[in-house]
Amino acid sequence: MRIAIDINGVLRDTVGKISQLYQKHLVDESQNDSDTETYQLDSSGNTELEIFKPFKYEILSEITSLNLREHFAFQSDEELYDFMYRDFPMQIFGHAGSTEMSSMNDLNEFYLDIRDSHDLLIVSDEIGKSKPATLFFLSKFGCLLEKIKFFSNSTKKSMWDELDILLTANPDLLLNYPKNKIIIKFETSYNKEIKNDLTISSIKELKSIIKNLNL
Repeated sequence: MRIAIDINGVLRDTVGKISQLYQKHLVDESQNDSDTETYQLDSSGNTELEIFKPFKYEILSEITSLNLREHFAFQSDEELYDFMYRDFPMQIFGHAGSTEMSSMNDLNEFYLDIRDSHDLLIVSDEIGKSKPATLFFLSKFGCLLEKIKFFSNSTKKSMWDELDILLTANPDLLLNYPKNKIIIKFETSYNKEIKNDLTISSIKELKSIIKNLNL
């Protein structure tokens, strides 16, 4: 069987790193900005005072979904995209911490245990510069797996074609997957409400889940 491990939320604390960088580079820095006073002439030639209030960056709520604009104040979808994939891709996708202290070690042990009977691969939803940053993340933590599959919305079907079992924290993948595939949920703060028969909260649990499937 072909078993795929999703990176975000399972191996990498991507959302935690986004929150950290948002606080540091947007919230904390914007607090130093003050209202700007400017003067302009109205239609009668009188001077009017205009006060410009900068956009307020703030963390709106705890992370309960992957719709990041529900939880972080951005001025537009384009600003969110720039933040993640142009301004801080290496910091977010390369330097994020692992979800658990031993995530990669546990995955490597699982790989060594099953590689003779099953194929194991890494999959991840990546865009642009997040791809080399993700390769850096995997290298930094010493990932031993040989195969890595990056996908996007337009290439998601080809991702499903290459696996039989997927371990993921992504709500969209948990809710929308081919019925001939097996899905295992890695529980996080943003997918707790999604019910799934196969659920784990640690990579250490994956071995017993696969064993109980009797594949």
